[in-house]
Amino acid sequence: MELRVLQYFLAVAREQSIVRAAQSLHLSQPTLSTQIKAMEEELGKQLLIRGTKGSRKVTLTEEGMILRKRAEEILNLVHKTEREISLSDEVAVGDVYIGTGETDAVRLIAKTARKLYQTYPGIHYHIASGNAQFVMEQLEKGLIDFGLVFGGVDQAKYNCIQISLTEVWGVLMRKDAPLAKKAVISPEDLWDKPLILSRQEDSSGALASWIQREISELEIVATYNLLFNASLMVEEGLGYAIGFDKIINTSGSSKLCFRPLKPRREVGMSIIWKRYQIFSKASEKFLAQLKEELL
Repeated sequence: MELRVLQYFLAVAREQSIVRAAQSLHLSQPTLSTQIKAMEEELGKQLLIRGTKGSRKVTLTEEGMILRKRAEEILNLVHKTEREISLSDEVAVGDVYIGTGETDAVRLIAKTARKLYQTYPGIHYHIASGNAQFVMEQLEKGLIDFGLVFGGVDQAKYNCIQISLTEVWGVLMRKDAPLAKKAVISPEDLWDKPLILSRQEDSSGALASWIQREISELEIVATYNLLFNASLMVEEGLGYAIGFDKIINTSGSSKLCFRPLKPRREVGMSIIWKRYQIFSKASEKFLAQLKEELL
């Protein structure tokens, strides 16, 4: 399977039309159709559902959707590799890719980047945000250089630097909510309340151990990947969101407030990267500066 044909396929998926895709690629429609058909024959799967005569719209089959996701990852990785190789001289310029969840510790990355910028202004930073599963997947696929993760680290697979910071778990709620009168939130306070949980926490079992109830016994009205989205649901009165402190601004005119859990629950953080990873010059400089900040 050629990279060129993967690009053709993504153009068809994007345009939802072989005609429009051919125009954007400056190809004839028969040429593009032949290339896509050859790809389907090579894979032994139908990738597109062609429209009827009156409709030129095409849709992806289930296999086509899988290929689209993988093709995007492959081409992103190719682009990243090309840039690293083209910039692999002694000049420290290039890109550093970092995956992280929502945490105030991103300030550490910003501080490191700011100091490095004074000496190496040609280094650029790309932050990908998501939950732990997203960060680990991106790291495994080589789409990011570093991951900022919470909790323990599999040191057989990853090198890491522990950060001397912890995140405090608590409840995000409206300032006029009944529980806002309390300084801390105990497990029994939430047993009969509508809750908004992180998808990761919902499946990890860690919350169940604190709240002393099975997740299935609680009133879960919504789940989230990013706390900002959960904060909008809280603001609209949907429920109470459990998450980290300092991510959502609760000062001033904000309608929201944060209350820590009791017993107190904290989690440590680490910067990790794959063992035996070969870094670009830009990533090497970033890691060296990060170690200077932390060690």
